[in-house]
Amino acid sequence: MQPPTQPIRPRYPHAIPRVAILVDTSTTWGRAIVAGVTSYTRTHKRWQIFVEARGLEEHLQLPPRWNCDGVIARISTPRMAGELRTKKIPVVNVSSIEIAGANYPRVNTNLEASAQLAVDHFKERGFRHFAYFRMEGVGYVSTYQEAFTRRVVDSGGDISIFTAKPQAGAEPDWRLDLKKLGAWLKNLSKPVAILCWNASGAREIIFACQQVGLQVPEEVAVLSQSYDEVMCEATEIPISGVRAAADTIGFQAAKLLDELMRGKKSPKTPHLIAPLSIVARQSTDTLAVRDPALVKALSYIRQQATLPVRVNEVARHAGVSRRALERKFLEILQRTPAEELRRYQLDRARQLIADTNLPMPEIAEKSGFGSQAYLSAIFRKHFEKTPLKFRRESQQR
Repeated sequence: MQPPTQPIRPRYPHAIPRVAILVDTSTTWGRAIVAGVTSYTRTHKRWQIFVEARGLEEHLQLPPRWNCDGVIARISTPRMAGELRTKKIPVVNVSSIEIAGANYPRVNTNLEASAQLAVDHFKERGFRHFAYFRMEGVGYVSTYQEAFTRRVVDSGGDISIFTAKPQAGAEPDWRLDLKKLGAWLKNLSKPVAILCWNASGAREIIFACQQVGLQVPEEVAVLSQSYDEVMCEATEIPISGVRAAADTIGFQAAKLLDELMRGKKSPKTPHLIAPLSIVARQSTDTLAVRDPALVKALSYIRQQATLPVRVNEVARHAGVSRRALERKFLEILQRTPAEELRRYQLDRARQLIADTNLPMPEIAEKSGFGSQAYLSAIFRKHFEKTPLKFRRESQQR
Protein backbone atom coordinates (compact mmCIF):
# COMPACT_ATOMS: atom_id res chain seq x y z
CA MET A 1 0.00 0.00 0.00
CA GLN A 2 1.32 3.43 -0.91
CA PRO A 3 1.60 6.03 1.85
CA PRO A 4 -1.26 8.54 1.88
CA THR A 5 -0.71 11.95 0.42
CA GLN A 6 0.04 14.38 3.22
CA PRO A 7 -2.14 17.49 3.59
CA ILE A 8 -1.13 20.39 1.40
CA ARG A 9 -0.11 23.29 3.64
CA PRO A 10 1.00 26.27 1.53
CA ARG A 11 2.32 28.12 4.58
CA TYR A 12 2.83 27.45 8.25
CA PRO A 13 0.09 28.35 10.74
CA HIS A 14 2.82 29.66 13.04
CA ALA A 15 5.39 32.32 12.21
CA ILE A 16 8.11 29.85 13.19
CA PRO A 17 7.13 26.21 12.45
CA ARG A 18 6.45 24.12 15.54
CA VAL A 19 7.70 20.53 15.27
CA ALA A 20 7.26 17.76 17.84
CA ILE A 21 9.78 14.92 18.09
CA LEU A 22 8.13 11.84 19.56
CA VAL A 23 11.06 9.50 20.17
CA ASP A 24 12.54 8.15 23.36
CA THR A 25 15.52 9.99 24.79
CA SER A 26 16.72 7.10 26.96
CA THR A 27 18.73 5.40 24.19
CA THR A 28 21.74 6.39 22.12
CA TRP A 29 19.57 5.94 19.01
CA GLY A 30 16.81 8.27 20.22
CA ARG A 31 19.18 11.03 21.28
CA ALA A 32 20.99 10.82 17.95
CA ILE A 33 17.66 11.19 16.10
CA VAL A 34 17.03 14.41 18.03
CA ALA A 35 20.57 15.60 17.29
CA GLY A 36 20.05 14.98 13.57
CA VAL A 37 16.83 17.01 13.54
CA THR A 38 18.41 19.92 15.38
CA SER A 39 21.37 19.78 12.99
CA TYR A 40 18.95 20.29 10.09
CA THR A 41 17.32 23.29 11.77
CA ARG A 42 20.70 24.95 12.33
CA THR A 43 21.73 24.66 8.69
CA HIS A 44 18.41 24.85 6.80
CA LYS A 45 15.27 25.90 8.68
CA ARG A 46 14.41 27.66 11.88
CA TRP A 47 11.95 25.56 13.89
CA GLN A 48 10.56 25.52 17.38
CA ILE A 49 11.31 21.96 18.46
CA PHE A 50 9.36 20.21 21.19
CA VAL A 51 10.88 17.08 22.75
CA GLU A 52 10.65 15.58 26.23
CA ALA A 53 12.66 13.05 28.22
CA ARG A 54 10.92 9.72 27.68
CA GLY A 55 11.67 6.00 27.98
CA LEU A 56 11.79 3.51 25.12
CA GLU A 57 8.38 1.92 25.63
CA GLU A 58 6.51 4.92 27.06
CA HIS A 59 3.40 6.01 25.21
CA LEU A 60 4.33 9.19 23.37
CA GLN A 61 1.63 11.63 22.29
CA LEU A 62 0.97 15.26 21.56
CA PRO A 63 -0.63 17.18 24.45
CA PRO A 64 -4.42 17.66 24.08
CA ARG A 65 -5.42 20.90 22.35
CA TRP A 66 -1.79 21.61 21.51
CA ASN A 67 -1.14 22.62 17.91
CA CYS A 68 1.98 22.05 15.86
CA ASP A 69 2.90 21.99 12.20
CA GLY A 70 4.58 18.59 11.91
CA VAL A 71 5.78 15.54 13.78
CA ILE A 72 8.80 13.23 13.61
CA ALA A 73 7.94 10.07 15.52
CA ARG A 74 8.95 6.53 16.36
CA ILE A 75 5.49 5.09 15.70
CA SER A 76 5.50 1.93 17.77
CA THR A 77 1.83 1.11 18.46
CA PRO A 78 -1.54 1.23 16.64
CA ARG A 79 -2.73 3.63 19.34
CA MET A 80 0.04 6.08 18.58
CA ALA A 81 -0.56 5.78 14.82
CA GLY A 82 -4.27 6.46 15.29
CA GLU A 83 -3.75 9.49 17.52
CA LEU A 84 -1.38 11.08 15.03
CA ARG A 85 -3.81 10.41 12.19
CA THR A 86 -6.48 12.52 13.88
CA LYS A 87 -4.17 15.56 13.94
CA LYS A 88 -4.20 15.82 10.14
CA ILE A 89 -0.68 17.24 9.99
CA PRO A 90 2.46 15.97 8.24
CA VAL A 91 4.16 13.08 10.06
CA VAL A 92 7.45 11.31 9.33
CA ASN A 93 8.01 7.88 10.89
CA VAL A 94 11.58 6.91 11.92
CA SER A 95 10.70 3.41 13.17
CA SER A 96 11.16 0.03 11.50
CA ILE A 97 8.02 -1.26 13.22
CA GLU A 98 5.31 -2.25 10.76
CA ILE A 99 1.77 -1.31 11.86
CA ALA A 100 -1.31 -1.96 9.75
CA GLY A 101 -2.70 1.31 8.45
CA ALA A 102 0.27 3.38 9.65
CA ASN A 103 1.44 4.25 6.15
CA TYR A 104 3.32 7.40 7.00
CA PRO A 105 6.38 8.53 5.06
CA ARG A 106 9.31 6.74 6.60
CA VAL A 107 13.04 7.27 7.13
CA ASN A 108 14.72 4.44 8.99
CA THR A 109 17.58 1.94 9.11
CA ASN A 110 18.11 -0.44 6.23
CA LEU A 111 17.71 -3.76 8.07
CA GLU A 112 18.99 -5.76 5.10
CA ALA A 113 22.25 -3.79 5.15
CA SER A 114 22.44 -4.16 8.93
CA ALA A 115 22.08 -7.95 8.65
CA GLN A 116 24.82 -8.09 6.01
CA LEU A 117 27.12 -6.00 8.21
CA ALA A 118 26.57 -8.43 11.10
CA VAL A 119 27.30 -11.50 8.95
CA ASP A 120 30.45 -9.88 7.55
CA HIS A 121 31.64 -9.05 11.07
CA PHE A 122 31.30 -12.68 12.14
CA LYS A 123 32.64 -14.18 8.90
CA GLU A 124 35.80 -12.05 9.16
CA ARG A 125 36.42 -13.81 12.47
CA GLY A 126 36.04 -17.24 10.92
CA PHE A 127 32.60 -18.26 12.21
CA ARG A 128 30.60 -20.96 10.43
CA HIS A 129 27.92 -21.59 13.07
CA PHE A 130 25.34 -18.88 13.76
CA ALA A 131 22.27 -18.31 15.91
CA TYR A 132 19.62 -15.64 16.41
CA PHE A 133 17.91 -14.61 19.67
CA ARG A 134 14.43 -13.41 18.72
CA MET A 135 11.40 -11.96 20.52
CA GLU A 136 8.12 -13.80 20.02
CA GLY A 137 5.39 -11.86 18.22
CA VAL A 138 7.55 -8.83 17.35
CA GLY A 139 7.27 -8.42 13.58
CA TYR A 140 10.22 -6.14 12.93
CA VAL A 141 12.52 -8.44 14.91
CA SER A 142 11.33 -11.37 12.76
CA THR A 143 12.02 -9.31 9.62
CA TYR A 144 15.58 -8.74 10.77
CA GLN A 145 15.97 -12.41 11.68
CA GLU A 146 14.87 -13.43 8.18
CA ALA A 147 17.37 -11.05 6.58
CA PHE A 148 20.17 -12.38 8.79
CA THR A 149 19.19 -16.00 8.13
CA ARG A 150 19.23 -15.51 4.34
CA ARG A 151 22.71 -14.07 4.43
CA VAL A 152 24.04 -16.78 6.73
CA VAL A 153 22.69 -19.54 4.49
CA ASP A 154 23.94 -17.78 1.33
CA SER A 155 27.42 -17.64 2.87
CA GLY A 156 27.41 -21.38 3.61
CA GLY A 157 26.76 -21.18 7.36
CA ASP A 158 24.18 -22.92 9.53
CA ILE A 159 21.79 -21.16 11.92
CA SER A 160 19.68 -21.92 15.00
CA ILE A 161 16.89 -19.79 16.49
CA PHE A 162 15.92 -19.22 20.12
CA THR A 163 12.56 -17.55 20.78
CA ALA A 164 11.84 -15.66 24.01
CA LYS A 165 8.78 -13.80 25.21
CA PRO A 166 9.16 -10.03 25.41
CA GLN A 167 8.32 -7.91 28.43
CA ALA A 168 7.64 -4.75 26.40
CA GLY A 169 8.34 -4.14 22.74
CA ALA A 170 11.52 -6.07 21.92
CA GLU A 171 12.82 -6.09 25.50
CA PRO A 172 13.22 -9.61 26.98
CA ASP A 173 11.51 -10.35 30.27
CA TRP A 174 13.98 -10.21 33.17
CA ARG A 175 12.38 -13.43 34.40
CA LEU A 176 13.65 -15.24 31.31
CA ASP A 177 14.43 -18.90 32.03
CA LEU A 178 18.23 -18.79 31.90
CA LYS A 179 18.39 -22.55 32.50
CA LYS A 180 16.42 -23.17 29.29
CA LEU A 181 18.48 -20.59 27.40
CA GLY A 182 21.69 -22.12 28.75
CA ALA A 183 20.63 -25.62 27.64
CA TRP A 184 20.04 -24.28 24.11
CA LEU A 185 23.45 -22.61 24.12
CA LYS A 186 25.20 -25.78 25.31
CA ASN A 187 23.74 -27.76 22.40
CA LEU A 188 24.90 -25.34 19.71
CA SER A 189 27.92 -26.22 17.57
CA LYS A 190 30.93 -24.24 18.80
CA PRO A 191 32.28 -21.70 18.35
CA VAL A 192 29.01 -19.95 17.55
CA ALA A 193 28.16 -16.36 16.62
CA ILE A 194 24.84 -15.08 18.01
CA LEU A 195 22.98 -11.97 16.85
CA CYS A 196 20.35 -10.27 19.02
CA TRP A 197 17.96 -7.43 18.22
CA ASN A 198 19.24 -5.29 21.09
CA ALA A 199 21.70 -5.15 23.97
CA SER A 200 19.12 -6.48 26.44
CA GLY A 201 18.94 -9.76 24.52
CA ALA A 202 22.72 -9.93 24.27
CA ARG A 203 22.94 -9.41 28.02
CA GLU A 204 20.70 -12.43 28.64
CA ILE A 205 22.88 -14.55 26.36
CA ILE A 206 25.96 -13.58 28.36
CA PHE A 207 24.23 -14.31 31.69
CA ALA A 208 23.13 -17.74 30.46
CA CYS A 209 26.65 -18.52 29.19
CA GLN A 210 28.10 -17.66 32.58
CA GLN A 211 25.53 -19.87 34.28
CA VAL A 212 26.41 -22.96 32.21
CA GLY A 213 30.16 -22.35 32.00
CA LEU A 214 30.52 -21.22 28.37
CA GLN A 215 33.25 -18.73 27.49
CA VAL A 216 32.26 -15.41 25.90
CA PRO A 217 33.52 -14.63 23.30
CA GLU A 218 35.77 -17.67 22.73
CA GLU A 219 32.94 -20.19 22.51
CA VAL A 220 29.95 -17.86 22.12
CA ALA A 221 30.37 -14.48 20.41
CA VAL A 222 27.45 -12.08 20.90
CA LEU A 223 26.46 -9.06 18.79
CA SER A 224 23.59 -6.59 19.28
CA GLN A 225 21.76 -5.22 16.24
CA SER A 226 21.78 -1.84 17.97
CA TYR A 227 24.64 -0.20 19.81
CA ASP A 228 23.63 1.69 22.92
CA GLU A 229 26.47 3.29 24.84
CA VAL A 230 24.99 2.63 28.27
CA MET A 231 23.43 -0.81 27.76
CA CYS A 232 26.38 -2.26 25.84
CA GLU A 233 28.89 -1.11 28.44
CA ALA A 234 26.82 -2.00 31.55
CA THR A 235 27.87 -5.66 31.54
CA GLU A 236 30.94 -7.48 32.81
CA ILE A 237 31.67 -8.35 29.18
CA PRO A 238 31.03 -5.20 27.06
CA ILE A 239 28.75 -5.92 24.10
CA SER A 240 29.54 -5.25 20.44
CA GLY A 241 26.78 -3.58 18.45
CA VAL A 242 25.74 -2.23 15.06
CA ARG A 243 25.95 1.57 15.05
CA ALA A 244 22.96 2.94 13.18
CA ALA A 245 23.26 6.23 11.31
CA ALA A 246 20.59 7.67 13.61
CA ASP A 247 21.77 11.26 13.31
CA THR A 248 21.52 10.96 9.52
CA ILE A 249 18.04 9.44 9.90
CA GLY A 250 17.02 12.41 12.05
CA PHE A 251 18.48 14.89 9.55
CA GLN A 252 16.77 13.25 6.56
CA ALA A 253 13.49 12.94 8.47
CA ALA A 254 13.62 16.68 9.18
CA LYS A 255 14.35 17.40 5.52
CA LEU A 256 11.38 15.27 4.43
CA LEU A 257 9.08 16.84 7.01
CA ASP A 258 10.09 20.30 5.86
CA GLU A 259 9.09 19.36 2.30
CA LEU A 260 5.76 17.89 3.45
CA MET A 261 4.91 20.98 5.51
CA ARG A 262 5.52 23.09 2.40
CA GLY A 263 3.01 21.04 0.42
CA LYS A 264 5.16 18.45 -1.33
CA LYS A 265 3.58 15.00 -1.84
CA SER A 266 4.64 12.01 0.21
CA PRO A 267 7.31 9.73 -1.30
CA LYS A 268 6.06 6.31 -2.41
CA THR A 269 8.88 4.32 -0.81
CA PRO A 270 10.74 4.53 2.52
CA HIS A 271 14.10 6.23 2.69
CA LEU A 272 16.39 3.48 4.03
CA ILE A 273 19.77 4.42 5.47
CA ALA A 274 22.56 1.89 5.94
CA PRO A 275 24.18 1.55 9.39
CA LEU A 276 27.59 3.11 9.92
CA SER A 277 29.72 0.32 11.35
CA ILE A 278 30.17 -2.31 14.02
CA VAL A 279 31.28 -0.97 17.40
CA ALA A 280 33.51 -3.89 18.38
CA ARG A 281 33.65 -4.67 22.07
CA GLN A 282 34.76 -7.71 24.05
CA SER A 283 31.69 -9.86 23.25
CA THR A 284 32.96 -10.47 19.69
CA ASP A 285 36.67 -9.84 20.21
CA THR A 286 37.80 -13.32 19.20
CA LEU A 287 38.54 -15.64 16.34
CA ALA A 288 36.53 -18.80 15.75
CA VAL A 289 39.02 -21.42 16.94
CA ARG A 290 38.15 -25.02 17.75
CA ASP A 291 41.27 -26.12 19.61
CA PRO A 292 40.28 -26.59 23.33
CA ALA A 293 43.72 -25.56 24.64
CA LEU A 294 43.72 -22.43 22.51
CA VAL A 295 40.23 -21.51 23.70
CA LYS A 296 41.38 -21.82 27.33
CA ALA A 297 44.51 -19.78 26.62
CA LEU A 298 42.59 -16.97 24.90
CA SER A 299 40.05 -16.87 27.70
CA TYR A 300 42.80 -16.68 30.34
CA ILE A 301 44.62 -13.92 28.45
CA ARG A 302 41.40 -11.91 28.18
CA GLN A 303 40.64 -12.28 31.89
CA GLN A 304 44.18 -11.61 33.14
CA ALA A 305 45.51 -9.18 30.55
CA THR A 306 45.50 -6.22 32.94
CA LEU A 307 47.89 -8.08 35.29
CA PRO A 308 51.59 -8.82 34.75
CA VAL A 309 50.95 -12.26 33.22
CA ARG A 310 53.68 -14.52 31.80
CA VAL A 311 53.31 -16.89 28.88
CA ASN A 312 54.23 -19.84 31.12
CA GLU A 313 51.16 -19.09 33.26
CA VAL A 314 48.96 -19.05 30.16
CA ALA A 315 50.36 -22.40 29.01
CA ARG A 316 49.85 -23.93 32.45
CA HIS A 317 46.22 -22.76 32.50
CA ALA A 318 45.68 -24.20 29.01
CA GLY A 319 47.13 -27.57 30.08
CA VAL A 320 49.96 -27.66 27.52
CA SER A 321 53.65 -26.85 27.44
CA ARG A 322 54.81 -23.37 26.51
CA ARG A 323 56.36 -24.69 23.30
CA ALA A 324 53.12 -26.47 22.30
CA LEU A 325 51.08 -23.35 23.06
CA GLU A 326 53.35 -21.13 20.98
CA ARG A 327 53.12 -23.59 18.09
CA LYS A 328 49.30 -23.59 18.25
CA PHE A 329 49.20 -19.79 18.31
CA LEU A 330 51.51 -19.47 15.32
CA GLU A 331 49.73 -22.16 13.29
CA ILE A 332 46.17 -20.94 13.93
CA LEU A 333 46.44 -17.23 14.77
CA GLN A 334 49.75 -16.33 13.09
CA ARG A 335 50.98 -14.60 16.24
CA THR A 336 52.60 -15.61 19.54
CA PRO A 337 50.88 -15.76 22.96
CA ALA A 338 52.99 -12.77 24.04
CA GLU A 339 51.74 -10.75 21.06
CA GLU A 340 48.14 -11.69 21.84
CA LEU A 341 48.61 -10.62 25.47
CA ARG A 342 50.12 -7.32 24.36
CA ARG A 343 47.20 -6.75 21.97
CA TYR A 344 44.69 -6.98 24.82
CA GLN A 345 46.77 -4.71 27.03
CA LEU A 346 47.06 -2.09 24.29
CA ASP A 347 43.33 -2.22 23.58
CA ARG A 348 42.62 -1.69 27.28
CA ALA A 349 45.06 1.21 27.48
CA ARG A 350 43.68 2.82 24.35
CA GLN A 351 40.12 2.62 25.70
CA LEU A 352 41.10 4.18 29.04
CA ILE A 353 43.09 6.94 27.36
CA ALA A 354 40.24 7.86 25.01
CA ASP A 355 37.27 7.44 27.35
CA THR A 356 38.57 8.61 30.74
CA ASN A 357 40.63 11.39 32.31
CA LEU A 358 42.70 9.00 34.43
CA PRO A 359 46.37 9.97 34.79
CA MET A 360 48.80 7.97 32.66
CA PRO A 361 50.50 6.15 35.59
CA GLU A 362 47.12 4.80 36.67
CA ILE A 363 46.24 3.79 33.10
CA ALA A 364 49.58 1.96 32.84
CA GLU A 365 48.79 0.03 35.99
CA LYS A 366 45.19 -0.79 35.00
CA SER A 367 46.25 -2.05 31.57
CA GLY A 368 49.06 -4.31 32.75
CA PHE A 369 52.10 -2.23 31.72
CA GLY A 370 53.37 -1.45 35.20
CA SER A 371 54.90 1.95 34.43
CA GLN A 372 54.00 5.03 32.41
CA ALA A 373 57.36 4.94 30.61
CA TYR A 374 56.83 1.36 29.43
CA LEU A 375 53.27 2.15 28.31
CA SER A 376 54.46 5.21 26.36
CA ALA A 377 57.23 3.28 24.63
CA ILE A 378 54.97 0.39 23.54
CA PHE A 379 52.09 2.71 22.61
CA ARG A 380 54.33 4.91 20.44
CA LYS A 381 55.78 1.84 18.72
CA HIS A 382 52.36 0.42 17.79
CA PHE A 383 50.37 3.60 17.05
CA GLU A 384 53.15 6.03 16.05
CA LYS A 385 51.95 8.63 18.55
CA THR A 386 52.19 9.22 22.26
CA PRO A 387 49.33 8.38 24.62
CA LEU A 388 48.83 12.09 25.35
CA LYS A 389 48.56 12.95 21.65
CA PHE A 390 46.08 10.08 21.18
CA ARG A 391 44.00 11.44 24.07
CA ARG A 392 43.94 14.97 22.61
CA GLU A 393 42.82 13.66 19.20
CA SER A 394 40.14 11.47 20.76
CA GLN A 395 38.75 14.36 22.79
CA GLN A 396 38.67 16.60 19.71
CA ARG A 397 36.66 13.96 17.82
